[in-house]
Amino acid sequence: MRLVHWFVTAPIALLLVIFAVSNRDSVMVEFWPLPAALVAPLYLVVLLSLLAGFLIGALAAWITGGRRRREARLRARRIEALERELAATQARLAATNPAAPPTVVAPRN
Repeated sequence: MRLVHWFVTAPIALLLVIFAVSNRDSVMVEFWPLPAALVAPLYLVVLLSLLAGFLIGALAAWITGGRRRREARLRARRIEALERELAATQARLAATNPAAPPTVVAPRN
C-alpha cells in the first residue's frame, strides 16, 4: 500500500515543484471591495487558490454528510442496545430452563 501511495504522491509532488519553479513571477492580487493589495509569486497565488477551493469543498461535503453520520451513530446505539437485550433475554432463558443448551450469539464488529 505504501508503494501505491508513493507512486501517486511522487509524480504530483514533482509536478508541483516544476510548476512553482516555472511560475516565480510576482503578481499583484487586489481584493475588490477592500483597499488591500497583495504582491506574491504566481505559483503561490495559484496553489493557495486550489487549497482554498479544496478546503471549501471538503467543508461542504462534511456538512452535507452530517445527517448520514448522525443516522449511523443512532443505528449503532440501537444495535448495541438490542444486543444487550438479547444477551439478557438469553441469560434469563438459560436460568429458567437449565436443561437447554446455551445459545451464543457472536457480537457484530
